[in-house]
Amino acid sequence: MKLLKDICAGITDPALLKAPEQGITALVFDSRKVVAGSLFFAVRGTLADGHQFIDQAITAGAAAIICETIPENQVPNISYIQVENAAAALGFAAANFYDHPSGKLKLVGITGTNGKTTVVTLLFKLFRDLGYKCGMLSTVENRINNEVIPATHTTPDPIALNQLLHEMVELGCDFAFMEVSSHAIVQHRITGLNFTGGIFSNLTHDHLDFHKTFDEYLKAKKTFFDELPDTAFALTNLDDRNGLVMLQNTKAQQKTYALKSMADFKARIIENQFGGLLLNIDHHEVWFKLVGSFNAYNLLAVYAAAVLLNQDQEKVLTVLSRLSGAEGRFDYLISSKKVIGIVDYAHTPDAVQNVLSTIKDIRKGSEQVITVIGCGGDRDKTKRPVMASVACDWSDKVILTSDNPRSEEPDQIIRDMEAGITPDQHRKAFAIADRKEAIKAACHLAQPDDIILLAGKGHEKYQEIKGVKYPFDDKQILAEQFKLMS
Repeated sequence: MKLLKDICAGITDPALLKAPEQGITALVFDSRKVVAGSLFFAVRGTLADGHQFIDQAITAGAAAIICETIPENQVPNISYIQVENAAAALGFAAANFYDHPSGKLKLVGITGTNGKTTVVTLLFKLFRDLGYKCGMLSTVENRINNEVIPATHTTPDPIALNQLLHEMVELGCDFAFMEVSSHAIVQHRITGLNFTGGIFSNLTHDHLDFHKTFDEYLKAKKTFFDELPDTAFALTNLDDRNGLVMLQNTKAQQKTYALKSMADFKARIIENQFGGLLLNIDHHEVWFKLVGSFNAYNLLAVYAAAVLLNQDQEKVLTVLSRLSGAEGRFDYLISSKKVIGIVDYAHTPDAVQNVLSTIKDIRKGSEQVITVIGCGGDRDKTKRPVMASVACDWSDKVILTSDNPRSEEPDQIIRDMEAGITPDQHRKAFAIADRKEAIKAACHLAQPDDIILLAGKGHEKYQEIKGVKYPFDDKQILAEQFKLMS
Protein backbone atom coordinates (compact mmCIF):
# COMPACT_ATOMS: atom_id res chain seq x y z
CA MET A 1 0.00 0.00 0.00
CA LYS A 2 1.20 3.52 -0.87
CA LEU A 3 0.01 6.93 0.24
CA LEU A 4 -1.90 8.95 -2.34
CA LYS A 5 0.48 11.90 -1.93
CA ASP A 6 3.48 9.71 -2.74
CA ILE A 7 1.84 8.18 -5.81
CA CYS A 8 0.90 11.62 -7.10
CA ALA A 9 4.37 13.13 -6.64
CA GLY A 10 5.22 15.05 -9.79
CA ILE A 11 1.68 14.68 -11.13
CA THR A 12 -0.24 17.33 -9.20
CA ASP A 13 0.20 19.90 -6.44
CA PRO A 14 -0.03 18.01 -3.09
CA ALA A 15 -2.08 20.92 -1.71
CA LEU A 16 -4.87 20.01 -4.13
CA LEU A 17 -5.25 16.49 -2.75
CA LYS A 18 -8.35 16.01 -0.64
CA ALA A 19 -6.88 13.10 1.35
CA PRO A 20 -3.07 13.05 0.82
CA GLU A 21 -2.51 10.46 3.58
CA GLN A 22 -5.03 8.08 2.06
CA GLY A 23 -3.67 4.58 1.44
CA ILE A 24 -3.91 3.18 -2.10
CA THR A 25 -3.88 -0.57 -2.67
CA ALA A 26 -3.64 -0.70 -6.48
CA LEU A 27 -3.43 1.34 -9.66
CA VAL A 28 -6.12 0.52 -12.23
CA PHE A 29 -7.23 1.91 -15.59
CA ASP A 30 -9.74 -0.87 -16.33
CA SER A 31 -12.84 -0.48 -14.14
CA ARG A 32 -13.42 -4.25 -14.26
CA LYS A 33 -10.15 -4.77 -12.34
CA VAL A 34 -10.86 -2.33 -9.51
CA VAL A 35 -10.41 -3.63 -5.96
CA ALA A 36 -11.11 -1.86 -2.68
CA GLY A 37 -8.78 1.09 -2.21
CA SER A 38 -7.77 1.41 -5.88
CA LEU A 39 -6.67 4.59 -7.61
CA PHE A 40 -8.60 4.59 -10.90
CA PHE A 41 -7.25 6.40 -13.97
CA ALA A 42 -9.86 7.62 -16.47
CA VAL A 43 -7.73 7.23 -19.60
CA ARG A 44 -9.11 8.23 -22.98
CA GLY A 45 -8.28 5.25 -25.22
CA THR A 46 -8.74 4.47 -28.90
CA LEU A 47 -11.86 2.34 -28.26
CA ALA A 48 -13.30 3.77 -25.03
CA ASP A 49 -13.11 6.78 -22.72
CA GLY A 50 -12.30 5.87 -19.12
CA HIS A 51 -14.40 8.81 -17.90
CA GLN A 52 -17.48 6.79 -18.81
CA PHE A 53 -16.52 4.17 -16.21
CA ILE A 54 -15.75 6.40 -13.21
CA ASP A 55 -19.03 5.57 -11.44
CA GLN A 56 -18.50 1.87 -12.12
CA ALA A 57 -14.99 2.09 -10.64
CA ILE A 58 -16.27 3.81 -7.51
CA THR A 59 -19.01 1.22 -7.07
CA ALA A 60 -16.33 -1.49 -7.29
CA GLY A 61 -14.33 0.15 -4.49
CA ALA A 62 -12.07 2.81 -6.01
CA ALA A 63 -10.92 5.29 -3.35
CA ALA A 64 -9.60 7.99 -5.69
CA ILE A 65 -9.96 9.02 -9.30
CA ILE A 66 -7.46 10.64 -11.64
CA CYS A 67 -9.22 12.20 -14.61
CA GLU A 68 -9.00 14.96 -17.19
CA THR A 69 -12.54 16.19 -16.57
CA ILE A 70 -14.03 16.23 -13.07
CA PRO A 71 -17.55 14.69 -13.05
CA GLU A 72 -20.44 17.05 -12.29
CA ASN A 73 -21.87 14.69 -9.67
CA GLN A 74 -19.08 13.83 -7.27
CA VAL A 75 -19.34 11.05 -4.71
CA PRO A 76 -18.54 12.13 -1.11
CA ASN A 77 -15.28 10.80 0.39
CA ILE A 78 -13.83 10.09 -3.04
CA SER A 79 -10.70 12.04 -4.07
CA TYR A 80 -10.95 13.44 -7.59
CA ILE A 81 -7.64 14.60 -9.07
CA GLN A 82 -7.70 16.52 -12.33
CA VAL A 83 -4.74 16.24 -14.70
CA GLU A 84 -4.05 17.36 -18.25
CA ASN A 85 -3.27 13.86 -19.51
CA ALA A 86 -4.44 10.82 -17.54
CA ALA A 87 -2.32 8.38 -19.61
CA ALA A 88 0.86 10.33 -18.83
CA ALA A 89 -0.17 10.60 -15.17
CA LEU A 90 -0.57 6.81 -15.09
CA GLY A 91 3.02 6.38 -16.28
CA PHE A 92 4.42 8.64 -13.55
CA ALA A 93 2.14 7.13 -10.90
CA ALA A 94 3.14 3.56 -11.81
CA ALA A 95 6.81 4.50 -11.46
CA ASN A 96 6.07 6.09 -8.06
CA PHE A 97 3.97 3.13 -6.91
CA TYR A 98 6.74 0.62 -7.66
CA ASP A 99 9.57 2.83 -6.28
CA HIS A 100 11.07 3.77 -9.65
CA PRO A 101 12.49 0.38 -10.62
CA SER A 102 13.89 1.62 -13.95
CA GLY A 103 16.37 3.76 -12.00
CA LYS A 104 17.66 0.75 -10.06
CA LEU A 105 18.96 -1.17 -13.08
CA LYS A 106 20.24 -0.24 -16.52
CA LEU A 107 17.27 -0.10 -18.88
CA VAL A 108 17.88 -0.04 -22.63
CA GLY A 109 15.04 0.43 -25.11
CA ILE A 110 15.01 -0.20 -28.85
CA THR A 111 12.56 1.30 -31.29
CA GLY A 112 12.13 1.09 -35.05
CA THR A 113 9.95 -0.75 -37.56
CA ASN A 114 12.01 -3.93 -37.91
CA GLY A 115 14.64 -5.67 -35.81
CA LYS A 116 13.41 -4.77 -32.32
CA THR A 117 12.74 -8.33 -31.17
CA THR A 118 16.01 -9.71 -32.52
CA VAL A 119 18.10 -6.94 -30.95
CA VAL A 120 16.38 -7.23 -27.57
CA THR A 121 16.67 -11.03 -27.59
CA LEU A 122 20.35 -10.93 -28.51
CA LEU A 123 21.11 -8.31 -25.85
CA PHE A 124 19.35 -10.41 -23.22
CA LYS A 125 21.19 -13.61 -24.22
CA LEU A 126 24.51 -11.79 -24.53
CA PHE A 127 24.43 -10.19 -21.09
CA ARG A 128 23.19 -13.40 -19.49
CA ASP A 129 26.16 -15.23 -21.01
CA LEU A 130 28.45 -12.44 -19.83
CA GLY A 131 27.38 -13.32 -16.30
CA TYR A 132 24.70 -10.73 -15.53
CA LYS A 133 21.17 -11.14 -14.24
CA CYS A 134 18.83 -9.64 -16.83
CA GLY A 135 15.25 -8.94 -17.82
CA MET A 136 13.70 -8.76 -21.27
CA LEU A 137 10.45 -7.29 -22.57
CA SER A 138 9.67 -8.32 -26.14
CA THR A 139 6.96 -9.17 -28.64
CA VAL A 140 7.72 -12.89 -28.31
CA GLU A 141 8.05 -13.17 -24.51
CA ASN A 142 9.06 -11.38 -21.33
CA ARG A 143 11.91 -12.84 -19.29
CA ILE A 144 13.28 -12.34 -15.80
CA ASN A 145 16.48 -14.37 -15.73
CA ASN A 146 15.27 -17.94 -16.39
CA GLU A 147 11.58 -17.21 -15.81
CA VAL A 148 9.44 -16.85 -18.94
CA ILE A 149 6.37 -14.58 -18.76
CA PRO A 150 4.00 -14.59 -21.77
CA ALA A 151 3.88 -11.32 -23.70
CA THR A 152 0.55 -9.83 -24.78
CA HIS A 153 1.88 -6.55 -26.22
CA THR A 154 5.16 -5.41 -27.73
CA THR A 155 5.35 -2.94 -24.82
CA PRO A 156 3.17 -3.63 -21.74
CA ASP A 157 0.94 -0.99 -20.11
CA PRO A 158 2.67 1.26 -17.50
CA ILE A 159 1.39 -0.72 -14.50
CA ALA A 160 2.45 -4.12 -15.85
CA LEU A 161 5.70 -2.64 -17.14
CA ASN A 162 6.74 -1.12 -13.81
CA GLN A 163 5.62 -4.24 -11.95
CA LEU A 164 7.84 -6.39 -14.18
CA LEU A 165 10.77 -4.01 -13.75
CA HIS A 166 10.17 -4.06 -9.98
CA GLU A 167 10.31 -7.86 -10.00
CA MET A 168 13.55 -7.69 -11.98
CA VAL A 169 15.07 -5.41 -9.36
CA GLU A 170 13.86 -7.66 -6.54
CA LEU A 171 15.54 -10.64 -8.24
CA GLY A 172 18.81 -8.79 -8.61
CA CYS A 173 18.79 -7.92 -12.31
CA ASP A 174 21.56 -5.60 -13.47
CA PHE A 175 20.11 -4.89 -16.91
CA ALA A 176 16.74 -4.86 -18.68
CA PHE A 177 16.24 -4.73 -22.43
CA MET A 178 12.89 -3.81 -23.95
CA GLU A 179 11.15 -3.16 -27.23
CA VAL A 180 9.60 0.29 -27.43
CA SER A 181 6.70 0.39 -29.89
CA SER A 182 5.38 3.58 -31.47
CA HIS A 183 1.99 2.88 -29.88
CA ALA A 184 3.65 2.69 -26.45
CA ILE A 185 5.37 6.05 -26.95
CA VAL A 186 2.21 7.87 -28.03
CA GLN A 187 0.08 6.18 -25.36
CA HIS A 188 2.58 7.11 -22.61
CA ARG A 189 3.28 3.51 -21.63
CA ILE A 190 6.97 4.36 -21.13
CA THR A 191 6.36 7.72 -19.44
CA GLY A 192 8.15 7.92 -16.11
CA LEU A 193 10.83 5.37 -17.00
CA ASN A 194 14.54 6.15 -16.71
CA PHE A 195 16.45 4.79 -19.72
CA THR A 196 20.19 4.19 -19.73
CA GLY A 197 20.16 3.97 -23.51
CA GLY A 198 18.01 4.01 -26.62
CA ILE A 199 18.59 2.27 -29.96
CA PHE A 200 17.02 3.08 -33.34
CA SER A 201 16.92 0.30 -35.96
CA ASN A 202 15.07 1.64 -39.02
CA LEU A 203 11.81 3.21 -40.12
CA THR A 204 9.59 1.91 -42.90
CA HIS A 205 5.89 1.67 -43.78
CA ASP A 206 3.83 0.34 -40.84
CA HIS A 207 1.07 1.21 -38.34
CA LEU A 208 -0.47 3.95 -40.49
CA ASP A 209 -3.88 2.71 -39.34
CA PHE A 210 -2.94 4.15 -35.94
CA HIS A 211 -0.62 7.05 -36.77
CA LYS A 212 -2.47 8.06 -39.99
CA THR A 213 0.66 9.53 -41.66
CA PHE A 214 4.28 8.47 -41.96
CA ASP A 215 5.32 11.82 -40.47
CA GLU A 216 3.30 11.12 -37.32
CA TYR A 217 4.83 7.64 -37.14
CA LEU A 218 8.30 9.17 -37.38
CA LYS A 219 7.50 11.78 -34.71
CA ALA A 220 6.35 9.03 -32.35
CA LYS A 221 9.70 7.22 -32.68
CA LYS A 222 11.64 10.47 -32.36
CA THR A 223 9.84 11.36 -29.12
CA PHE A 224 11.56 8.43 -27.43
CA PHE A 225 14.97 9.96 -28.17
CA ASP A 226 13.83 13.52 -27.44
CA GLU A 227 13.01 12.45 -23.89
CA LEU A 228 16.20 10.50 -23.11
CA PRO A 229 18.23 12.10 -20.28
CA ASP A 230 21.74 13.49 -20.79
CA THR A 231 23.11 10.52 -18.83
CA ALA A 232 21.86 8.07 -21.49
CA PHE A 233 23.21 7.08 -24.90
CA ALA A 234 21.25 7.38 -28.16
CA LEU A 235 22.48 4.85 -30.74
CA THR A 236 21.13 5.21 -34.27
CA ASN A 237 21.42 3.46 -37.64
CA LEU A 238 23.20 5.95 -39.85
CA ASP A 239 22.32 4.02 -43.02
CA ASP A 240 18.62 4.65 -42.46
CA ARG A 241 17.51 7.96 -43.95
CA ASN A 242 15.75 8.84 -40.69
CA GLY A 243 18.63 7.79 -38.46
CA LEU A 244 19.96 11.28 -37.85
CA VAL A 245 16.44 12.69 -37.45
CA MET A 246 16.14 10.66 -34.25
CA LEU A 247 19.11 12.51 -32.76
CA GLN A 248 18.07 16.07 -33.64
CA ASN A 249 16.73 17.07 -30.22
CA THR A 250 18.11 14.44 -27.89
CA LYS A 251 20.13 15.38 -24.81
CA ALA A 252 21.67 11.90 -24.74
CA GLN A 253 25.18 10.98 -25.87
CA GLN A 254 24.90 10.51 -29.66
CA LYS A 255 26.40 7.41 -31.26
CA THR A 256 25.96 5.85 -34.72
CA TYR A 257 26.36 2.45 -36.39
CA ALA A 258 26.38 1.54 -40.09
CA LEU A 259 27.40 -0.90 -42.79
CA LYS A 260 27.60 1.65 -45.60
CA SER A 261 28.39 5.00 -43.93
CA MET A 262 31.23 6.25 -41.76
CA ALA A 263 29.99 5.71 -38.21
CA ASP A 264 31.16 5.23 -34.63
CA PHE A 265 30.54 1.49 -34.98
CA LYS A 266 31.16 0.00 -38.43
CA ALA A 267 30.79 -3.48 -39.91
CA ARG A 268 31.28 -5.07 -43.32
CA ILE A 269 29.71 -8.27 -44.67
CA ILE A 270 32.34 -10.71 -45.93
CA GLU A 271 30.13 -13.79 -46.42
CA ASN A 272 26.36 -14.29 -46.26
CA GLN A 273 24.92 -17.81 -46.54
CA PHE A 274 22.32 -20.08 -44.95
CA GLY A 275 24.91 -21.18 -42.39
CA GLY A 276 25.38 -17.62 -41.14
CA LEU A 277 27.27 -14.36 -41.61
CA LEU A 278 30.97 -13.54 -41.65
CA LEU A 279 31.39 -9.91 -40.58
CA ASN A 280 34.31 -7.61 -40.04
CA ILE A 281 33.53 -5.58 -36.91
CA ASP A 282 36.16 -3.26 -35.45
CA HIS A 283 38.88 -5.07 -37.44
CA HIS A 284 37.76 -8.47 -36.11
CA GLU A 285 36.47 -11.11 -38.52
CA VAL A 286 33.68 -13.00 -36.72
CA TRP A 287 31.30 -15.75 -37.87
CA PHE A 288 27.72 -15.36 -36.60
CA LYS A 289 24.84 -17.83 -36.71
CA LEU A 290 22.31 -15.27 -37.98
CA VAL A 291 21.64 -14.79 -41.69
CA GLY A 292 21.14 -11.74 -43.92
CA SER A 293 22.21 -8.12 -44.17
CA PHE A 294 19.33 -7.03 -41.93
CA ASN A 295 20.80 -9.24 -39.21
CA ALA A 296 24.21 -7.69 -39.82
CA TYR A 297 22.61 -4.41 -38.68
CA ASN A 298 21.01 -6.15 -35.70
CA LEU A 299 24.30 -7.73 -34.63
CA LEU A 300 26.17 -4.45 -35.04
CA ALA A 301 23.56 -2.60 -32.94
CA VAL A 302 23.86 -5.21 -30.19
CA TYR A 303 27.68 -5.04 -30.26
CA ALA A 304 27.63 -1.23 -30.15
CA ALA A 305 25.14 -1.13 -27.27
CA ALA A 306 27.22 -3.63 -25.28
CA VAL A 307 30.37 -1.53 -25.75
CA LEU A 308 28.45 1.59 -24.69
CA LEU A 309 27.43 -0.38 -21.58
CA ASN A 310 31.15 -0.78 -20.81
CA GLN A 311 31.59 -4.40 -21.86
CA ASP A 312 34.85 -5.80 -23.25
CA GLN A 313 34.78 -5.72 -27.07
CA GLU A 314 36.47 -9.05 -27.73
CA LYS A 315 34.45 -10.88 -25.10
CA VAL A 316 31.24 -9.44 -26.55
CA LEU A 317 32.12 -10.63 -30.07
CA THR A 318 33.10 -14.08 -28.82
CA VAL A 319 29.82 -14.59 -26.95
CA LEU A 320 27.71 -12.97 -29.67
CA SER A 321 29.12 -15.34 -32.28
CA ARG A 322 27.60 -18.30 -30.41
CA LEU A 323 24.07 -16.89 -30.12
CA SER A 324 20.98 -17.67 -32.17
CA GLY A 325 18.33 -15.05 -32.85
CA ALA A 326 14.71 -14.68 -31.77
CA GLU A 327 12.13 -17.37 -32.53
CA GLY A 328 10.34 -16.90 -35.83
CA ARG A 329 13.00 -14.64 -37.30
CA PHE A 330 14.49 -16.35 -40.39
CA ASP A 331 13.93 -19.76 -38.79
CA TYR A 332 14.66 -22.38 -41.42
CA LEU A 333 14.16 -26.10 -41.92
CA ILE A 334 15.52 -28.39 -44.63
CA SER A 335 13.48 -31.35 -45.85
CA SER A 336 14.92 -34.73 -46.80
CA LYS A 337 14.41 -33.64 -50.43
CA LYS A 338 16.55 -30.55 -49.76
CA VAL A 339 13.65 -28.10 -49.89
CA ILE A 340 14.46 -25.14 -47.61
CA GLY A 341 11.57 -23.70 -45.60
CA ILE A 342 11.91 -20.30 -43.89
CA VAL A 343 9.51 -18.97 -41.25
CA ASP A 344 9.73 -15.24 -40.62
CA TYR A 345 7.66 -12.63 -38.79
CA ALA A 346 8.06 -10.17 -41.69
CA HIS A 347 4.77 -8.25 -41.78
CA THR A 348 5.77 -4.96 -43.39
CA PRO A 349 6.78 -4.31 -47.02
CA ASP A 350 10.36 -3.54 -46.02
CA ALA A 351 10.69 -6.61 -43.80
CA VAL A 352 9.35 -8.86 -46.57
CA GLN A 353 11.81 -7.34 -49.03
CA ASN A 354 14.67 -7.75 -46.53
CA VAL A 355 13.99 -11.46 -46.13
CA LEU A 356 13.48 -12.08 -49.85
CA SER A 357 16.55 -10.05 -50.84
CA THR A 358 18.58 -12.11 -48.35
CA ILE A 359 17.26 -15.28 -49.98
CA LYS A 360 18.23 -13.87 -53.39
CA ASP A 361 21.76 -13.13 -52.18
CA ILE A 362 22.19 -16.67 -50.87
CA ARG A 363 20.43 -18.76 -53.55
CA LYS A 364 22.46 -20.34 -56.30
CA GLY A 365 20.15 -19.11 -59.03
CA SER A 366 18.23 -22.12 -60.32
CA GLU A 367 15.90 -22.61 -57.33
CA GLN A 368 12.32 -21.39 -57.16
CA VAL A 369 11.35 -19.06 -54.33
CA ILE A 370 7.76 -19.74 -53.25
CA THR A 371 6.33 -17.14 -50.85
CA VAL A 372 3.22 -17.68 -48.71
CA ILE A 373 2.03 -14.31 -47.42
CA GLY A 374 -0.99 -12.65 -45.84
CA CYS A 375 -1.83 -9.40 -44.08
CA GLY A 376 -3.40 -8.89 -40.67
CA GLY A 377 -7.01 -7.83 -40.32
CA ASP A 378 -8.00 -4.63 -38.47
CA ARG A 379 -4.55 -3.19 -39.18
CA ASP A 380 -2.95 -0.80 -41.67
CA LYS A 381 -4.73 -1.52 -44.98
CA THR A 382 -2.45 0.69 -47.08
CA LYS A 383 0.45 -1.75 -46.82
CA ARG A 384 -1.54 -4.72 -48.17
CA PRO A 385 -1.11 -4.04 -51.92
CA VAL A 386 2.52 -3.02 -51.36
CA MET A 387 3.34 -6.26 -49.53
CA ALA A 388 1.79 -8.35 -52.31
CA SER A 389 3.71 -6.41 -54.95
CA VAL A 390 7.02 -6.81 -53.08
CA ALA A 391 6.42 -10.54 -52.66
CA CYS A 392 5.76 -10.90 -56.41
CA ASP A 393 8.82 -8.82 -57.33
CA TRP A 394 11.16 -11.07 -55.37
CA SER A 395 9.52 -14.51 -55.74
CA ASP A 396 8.89 -17.04 -58.48
CA LYS A 397 5.51 -18.04 -57.07
CA VAL A 398 3.33 -16.27 -54.49
CA ILE A 399 0.40 -17.70 -52.56
CA LEU A 400 -1.78 -15.01 -51.01
CA THR A 401 -3.44 -16.28 -47.84
CA SER A 402 -4.67 -15.35 -44.36
CA ASP A 403 -2.52 -14.00 -41.56
CA ASN A 404 -4.63 -13.07 -38.52
CA PRO A 405 -7.84 -11.87 -40.21
CA ARG A 406 -9.35 -10.87 -36.84
CA SER A 407 -12.78 -9.32 -37.50
CA GLU A 408 -12.28 -8.94 -41.26
CA GLU A 409 -13.12 -11.41 -44.01
CA PRO A 410 -9.98 -13.15 -45.34
CA ASP A 411 -11.19 -12.90 -48.93
CA GLN A 412 -11.48 -9.11 -48.65
CA ILE A 413 -7.96 -8.81 -47.23
CA ILE A 414 -6.67 -10.89 -50.13
CA ARG A 415 -8.54 -8.66 -52.60
CA ASP A 416 -6.83 -5.65 -51.02
CA MET A 417 -3.49 -7.37 -51.55
CA GLU A 418 -4.30 -8.30 -55.15
CA ALA A 419 -4.84 -4.61 -55.93
CA GLY A 420 -1.07 -4.17 -55.81
CA ILE A 421 -0.29 -6.95 -58.29
CA THR A 422 0.41 -5.93 -61.88
CA PRO A 423 -0.97 -7.90 -64.85
CA ASP A 424 2.51 -9.36 -65.42
CA GLN A 425 2.73 -10.49 -61.79
CA HIS A 426 -0.67 -12.22 -61.88
CA ARG A 427 0.81 -15.22 -63.67
CA LYS A 428 2.93 -16.07 -60.61
CA ALA A 429 0.36 -15.34 -57.89
CA PHE A 430 -2.77 -17.12 -56.71
CA ALA A 431 -4.88 -17.14 -53.55
CA ILE A 432 -5.70 -19.83 -50.96
CA ALA A 433 -7.48 -18.24 -48.00
CA ASP A 434 -6.92 -21.19 -45.65
CA ARG A 435 -3.34 -20.69 -44.41
CA LYS A 436 -2.70 -24.36 -43.68
CA GLU A 437 -3.83 -25.31 -47.18
CA ALA A 438 -1.64 -22.55 -48.59
CA ILE A 439 1.40 -24.01 -46.79
CA LYS A 440 0.51 -27.48 -48.07
CA ALA A 441 0.26 -26.13 -51.62
CA ALA A 442 3.67 -24.44 -51.36
CA CYS A 443 5.23 -27.73 -50.23
CA HIS A 444 3.49 -29.59 -53.07
CA LEU A 445 4.87 -27.11 -55.62
CA ALA A 446 8.41 -27.21 -54.26
CA GLN A 447 11.13 -29.21 -56.01
CA PRO A 448 14.52 -30.17 -54.53
CA ASP A 449 16.61 -27.07 -53.61
CA ASP A 450 13.56 -24.76 -53.84
CA ILE A 451 13.00 -22.23 -51.06
CA ILE A 452 9.65 -21.67 -49.32
CA LEU A 453 9.09 -18.50 -47.30
CA LEU A 454 6.20 -18.36 -44.81
CA ALA A 455 5.93 -14.66 -44.01
CA GLY A 456 3.97 -12.75 -41.42
CA LYS A 457 3.39 -14.88 -38.34
CA GLY A 458 6.83 -16.05 -37.26
CA HIS A 459 6.81 -17.00 -33.57
CA GLU A 460 3.02 -16.81 -33.18
CA LYS A 461 1.31 -20.02 -32.04
CA TYR A 462 -2.21 -18.93 -32.94
CA GLN A 463 -4.41 -17.54 -35.70
CA GLU A 464 -6.95 -14.94 -34.63
CA ILE A 465 -10.33 -15.23 -36.38
CA LYS A 466 -13.49 -13.37 -35.28
CA GLY A 467 -12.16 -12.75 -31.77
CA VAL A 468 -10.97 -16.33 -31.19
CA LYS A 469 -7.31 -17.40 -31.14
CA TYR A 470 -7.02 -20.87 -32.66
CA PRO A 471 -3.82 -22.95 -32.27
CA PHE A 472 -1.66 -22.38 -35.35
CA ASP A 473 2.11 -22.66 -35.77
CA ASP A 474 3.70 -22.03 -39.19
CA LYS A 475 6.91 -23.86 -38.28
CA GLN A 476 5.08 -26.91 -36.93
CA ILE A 477 2.87 -27.18 -40.01
CA LEU A 478 5.88 -26.79 -42.28
CA ALA A 479 7.75 -29.52 -40.39
CA GLU A 480 4.74 -31.83 -40.70
CA GLN A 481 4.55 -31.24 -44.45
CA PHE A 482 8.29 -31.83 -44.82
CA LYS A 483 7.91 -35.24 -43.13
CA LEU A 484 5.17 -36.17 -45.60
CA MET A 485 7.48 -35.19 -48.50
CA SER A 486 10.18 -37.69 -47.46
